[in-house]
Formats: sequence, C-alpha cells, structure tokens
Amino acid sequence: MVQSMTNTDTADIASTTQQCLELAKAGSELVRITVNVPDAAAAVPEIKQRLADAGCDVPLIGDFHYNGHALLTKYPRCAAALDKYRINPGNVGKGTHRDEQFATICKVAREHNKPVRIGVNGGSLNQELVMAKMQDNTDRDLGLTSEEIINECMILSALQSTELALECGLRKDQIIISCKVSRPRELVALYRELATKTEQPLHLGLTEAGMGAKGYVWSAASMGILLGEGIGDTIRISLTPRPGGDRRDEVYAACELLQALGLRSFAPSVTACPGCGRTTSTTFQELAERIQGYIRDKMPEWKTQYEGVENMTMAVMGCVVNGPGESKAANIGISLPGTGEEPVCPVFIDGQKFTTLKGNYDELSTAFQALVDNYISTKYSRKAAGVAHTAPARLTVLR
Repeated sequence: MVQSMTNTDTADIASTTQQCLELAKAGSELVRITVNVPDAAAAVPEIKQRLADAGCDVPLIGDFHYNGHALLTKYPRCAAALDKYRINPGNVGKGTHRDEQFATICKVAREHNKPVRIGVNGGSLNQELVMAKMQDNTDRDLGLTSEEIINECMILSALQSTELALECGLRKDQIIISCKVSRPRELVALYRELATKTEQPLHLGLTEAGMGAKGYVWSAASMGILLGEGIGDTIRISLTPRPGGDRRDEVYAACELLQALGLRSFAPSVTACPGCGRTTSTTFQELAERIQGYIRDKMPEWKTQYEGVENMTMAVMGCVVNGPGESKAANIGISLPGTGEEPVCPVFIDGQKFTTLKGNYDELSTAFQALVDNYISTKYSRKAAGVAHTAPARLTVLR
C-alpha cells in the first residue's frame, strides 16, 4: 500500500486537510501527519471530520517524536481520531524514561485499538544502544565496521521495541516495523536481514531520498530490489520537493514503482518516445505530457466508474521507426510524424489501425483525448453506482 506524508503545519487545519485530500486523490492509501505540539494534536479531530465531510476516508497516521506519550494522553480525541501511530524508539525518551514513555503510547494504542509503526531511523537511532555496541565491538575485537554496527543496532532496536509493545498488550497484528536509512545498498542489506528476523509487516522507504532525479533513482534502485524479493508491505518515497513543489509527486512515484514491478495497477500507463534527431518537433512531447496529466485528473473519477481501467495502456510516439509498433502494442496509441515524414498521425486501437488524425497540436490533442474517453466508456464495464475503488485486502495493521 502507498503511503505519503503532509508537509503542512498540522495546526493549520485548512491547508492540512486540503493536502490530505490531494494526496489521497493522487493515490495515497495512507497519509501521515506531524503531531508535534498541542495545537497540532488539538487540530487532528477537526481534520479527520473535514476529510469525512469531503467523502475521504483515507487513514491518518500520527507521526510522534519526543512528546507523543504526553500528547496522546492529554488529547484523547486526537488519539481516537488517528488511525495509526508512528513511534520512533530512538527519540521516545532517554534512560529510564524511554520504556515508560514508549509503554504509555502502546497503552493508548491498546485502549483505542490502533495499530502502531515502530519506525527506526538511521539519523535518530538510540545512541545509548549504539555506544554499547561500539564498546562491545572494541572489547571483543569483533572487527565490525561502524556501518555494520549501526545496522545491527537498528534491527535490534526494532525487534526489542516490538517485544516491549507486545509486553504492553498490543497484538502482533497491530505492529508494523520500519528501519530507514538514506543509502540504497545499506537499505537493501538492512531489510534483507530484518525480513529474516521478524514476521511483522514491514514499511519500506529510503529516508531523505533527496530531490528530483536523485530521489527517484535512489528510491527505485533500492526499493525495487526489495519489492522484487517480496519484502515490504507499505511504501513511501520520501522526495524532497522543490520550493512550492507538488507534494503529490511522491505518491505518483510510489504508484509508478509498484506498477512497473507488476505488483499493483493504479492508472493507465503511457508509453512515450524519448525523442531523437528524427523528432525535432515537440508536438509528441506536449501531447504525451497532456495525456499523462489528463489521466491523473480523470483517474479518481474513472476508478469509481470503470472496472479495470487502471490496466489500460497507451502510447504517444514521435516517428515512424517505433511509432506504429508501440502504438499497436498498446490498447490505444498514436504515432506522430517525425521530421520529413508525411504530416499524418495514425491511431491504433487494440492492435488495429482505427483512424488517421491531422491538424495542429490543439486539434490532435482534443481528438485523441476524445478517442481515449470513447475507448474507456465502451471497453470497460461500468461499476455499480456508489461502488468506489478500494485497495486490495491486506492486514488490518496496514490500514
């Protein structure tokens, strides 16, 4: 299942509600919000109510650090409104207070029958545990590298915290685990090892993945390997947005990753030509971008109306070399003319040439969009009124 996280001030009820709605509409099946101060905790019930009023039932996860035990006990309506709590064992408390404050959160989760994620992070690991393991490595001359020790500590922290949660009365099916780091090879090794030591569901993500291409590539390189091996039950791609950027990008990336691996289907996929010296016109690029945007805008509506539309394939190609072939391979595809080619655009539907389009960009775009709409309305069975798309049935803890 796909998870995302808001980057609004949770105390700002209007903006947080709006972003939750946008993320859910984009395909996020769980949304995490920061609960860090009293005003944020007090805002949670109203955010939950506004989402319900808007017809959105996306589960809300409360992200707690340092003071989660205090906020959850002082604001019981917040504890009741949230669907899941995220606890970081590295900063839930220090010394003798750590277990006590961790147990307090588990007690609230038990009373409200809420799942928890025990989320260990490389950047906020329990330093007492790390120092003890470092000293043990020196005393026993084990020869472990600092990276190996950190990984061992992360897994140990997750497993020990799970045992403590169980001792506090949580059920096994209320607990999900994560161990996040920011380097792909380390993440792969860490989760491979973790998967052999627990049967708990695992939340998967490369933390602090970074901006733009780096964030996409590093996340896909690591998480793709793990997902391909069957490791991971919920995922988040933690992209750094540009200033004023679209938070939904991390949702689209996660959906595309799962769809690329054949694990889930979220929306029709668009095959598009990368361009070369044969495609000096930008028309095919503009059309591909417009169709991709059109799909994202329409998918929330389509998935409530048409059964299986998310499995549809499209192609927007730029010249005669691969254009007709890729267009024939898609459910519906268009092959635009390359430089020096005849200015016509054959359209193929289910492998057969259906029509030929001509005209400027706006005319081509409007005509092809109409063909897409017609294909969907005639090829996919209509769902019963009021039956919305739901995610595949999974363990309750994932919700």
